[in-house]
Amino acid sequence: MKIKYSLIACFIISIIIVSYRFSPIKYVKDSPLVVTTWDALGYYIYLPSVFIYHDYKELSWFPEKDKEYSLSGGKLYQASRCKSGHYAFKYLGGVAIMESPFFFAGHIIAGMFGYPTDGFSPPYQLSIAFGAILYFILGLFLLRKILLKYFNEAVTALTLILLMLASNIIQYVSFDGAMSHSYIFPLYVLVLYFTIKWHEKPSVLWASLIGATLGLAAISRPTEAIMVFIPLLWATQTKELSAEKWKLVRQNKWHLLFLIIFGFIAVLPQLLYWKSATGSFIYDVGSKWEFLTPHFRVLFGWENGWFIYTPVTIFFMIGMFFIKKFPFRYSVLTFCLLNIYIIIAWSDWRYGATYSCRALSQSYPVFALPLAAFINRVFAGKWRYPFYGLSCYLIFVNLFQISQYNKTILHYRDMNMKYYFSIYLDPHPSPLDMSLMDTDERLCNEKGYSRQILMQTDTTMNIKIPEYSTQLLFASETGQDSAKEIPGEGWLKVESTIKVNNPGMWGSYINSELVGNDSVKLNKIRINNALSPNGKTNEYAFYVKIPPYFQRSNFKLYISSSSEFDGEVKRISVQYLKK
Repeated sequence: MKIKYSLIACFIISIIIVSYRFSPIKYVKDSPLVVTTWDALGYYIYLPSVFIYHDYKELSWFPEKDKEYSLSGGKLYQASRCKSGHYAFKYLGGVAIMESPFFFAGHIIAGMFGYPTDGFSPPYQLSIAFGAILYFILGLFLLRKILLKYFNEAVTALTLILLMLASNIIQYVSFDGAMSHSYIFPLYVLVLYFTIKWHEKPSVLWASLIGATLGLAAISRPTEAIMVFIPLLWATQTKELSAEKWKLVRQNKWHLLFLIIFGFIAVLPQLLYWKSATGSFIYDVGSKWEFLTPHFRVLFGWENGWFIYTPVTIFFMIGMFFIKKFPFRYSVLTFCLLNIYIIIAWSDWRYGATYSCRALSQSYPVFALPLAAFINRVFAGKWRYPFYGLSCYLIFVNLFQISQYNKTILHYRDMNMKYYFSIYLDPHPSPLDMSLMDTDERLCNEKGYSRQILMQTDTTMNIKIPEYSTQLLFASETGQDSAKEIPGEGWLKVESTIKVNNPGMWGSYINSELVGNDSVKLNKIRINNALSPNGKTNEYAFYVKIPPYFQRSNFKLYISSSSEFDGEVKRISVQYLKK
């Protein structure tokens, strides 16, 4: 009996995806699960607005629910007033259509078991979260079937494992499943499957399903409309086959009409919503692209670069060179390159909060094809076993980094190269490691340095800082106290113990100011970091490099905050280190 490695791989991936949903990594003890927040709220808000509160224009019900569940992130950016005077949602409604079966299931369960039927209580949250997983798993098994048309069991199995476990898609299915990515993922699988079926045996059914899938994808995220290139360029890998393809299209030209009709039917709910809310069938949601100056740091930048944080994606691109003989050659090349270009041209190149480039993750079913072609080529040579080892390493690094990301050790916006390498595969980074998010100055080894204590106190200072204000902690003044002077070139090491008693950690920093010879050098590190939970006593440390032209400098240490700050500074230490 032939072993179905790819089927085993699908079950392993499914088990891991579900287990990560139950993982305690991201949960806060005694806090209910809420997945419909921030961007996810923008996609979901259609459902409670229409079916529970019957108010999608004024949203008079929302402030109370936002206060109860902390949904919007502090400000309702998910909707804005339009010319009609009503609210219009920024995000399109395709994801809400896909979420609707799970929304109604959550609504029924909430009523049966005594939970508030308000659209946001635990039954709704769990239903939406596991709905994302269900869609993903169904898409996974169908993607396996597609890959087996062109590749053997072993290649298909490893392709699926690397695609799902060595990439960031697991984050956007298990943890952030209420965002659009996990719901759009199966749409890409479907358009591939329906395209293959139409080319094998053209029929109105397959053409209509292609159209409906394209339409639903377009009103989920408008940029997904470029998946039209998949059926359009399928089976055009040679001139002869391309001529046959267009001959087939001409023979079945009525199918094209059905594709357009069902595509329009899928888009119609969004058009009707816009007409009702804004008075127009078309509404500009405000997204901006910079096509002439694309942001290549989306791919290569240390902030959240796709190739850096999910290096398995490099294999996606290499695989493009090995798809020449396949019917999906031009479909994949055109779609993937255009998709990447659109993604890196968006004006908000950081994509809010993201692990690697989340905006590409939903289209991984298409990238699976060149990845499989690359693995197929590797297996044909003598590099199979080294590649197995590399694959295990990439999976381990990715799963480890996902754990770091959900603890915010691997930051969702503010990564840089020096900080990344300081925390690489480190489960317990130090306060000095954390400081590298905000400063690139780090003395790697203090051995051989003499030290002078400029200031050390264990006396607790109670500090209250109004918004956008500062509080001085320490100052050295030249000529007043020789023991506190900064003699010259060297390093300062600052350590402190701080407890913040309110949400003032956000936007609060420990600042240093070095003044000498008409020059000023400023350093600062954030008080809110992955090792520093609010309401706890936390440790902080950072280095300040003193340039040679700063002779007999003055040094100040203070806290700044953009919000109201209430805390206790329990220890401060400032040391001067010189070789």
